[in-house]
Amino acid sequence: MPIKSRIRTIPDYPKAGIMFRDITTLLKDAVGFRLVIDSLAQHYVSGNVQFDTIVGIESRGFIIGGALSYVLGKGFVPIRKRGKLPGETEREEYTLEYGTDVVEIHKDAISKGDRVILVDDLLATGGTALASAILVEKLGGVVQEIAFVVDLPDVGGRKKLTEKGYKVFFLTEFEGE
Repeated sequence: MPIKSRIRTIPDYPKAGIMFRDITTLLKDAVGFRLVIDSLAQHYVSGNVQFDTIVGIESRGFIIGGALSYVLGKGFVPIRKRGKLPGETEREEYTLEYGTDVVEIHKDAISKGDRVILVDDLLATGGTALASAILVEKLGGVVQEIAFVVDLPDVGGRKKLTEKGYKVFFLTEFEGE
């Protein structure tokens, strides 16, 4: 049973017309969660992408990125929403559909030249992922790839990220559904 079949779709959430792809059903499925981590690990063990650190984007990126860091023996760095990190932070503001938001990273989390994989659960508009990549680069890190469990290609995030020069990897997609 593939990853996609373990993801629940909730119509009209958070607003009418949105088909919300809920990965909590995938995470609670022990086989499904293992399949996600094993598939990502296999991609990175292949050696096509060299990296030093995994950076997880709040909040589901912590779950996926933390497990992947453990399996691959790499360090893990969180990118959080504004005001959640206790130390000195770097921040990046980005645009949402209705307003703006801010993500932050500890200033000492990434060193100049560190090669980073960014991890999150789902790629929609790409705004949070792009802001996170910018944060890593502000600290001198190099984004090697941005990985997702799910891509929603109709929303345009993958195109936005690749046009900015980022490599994108995903395990499954919901196109036109």
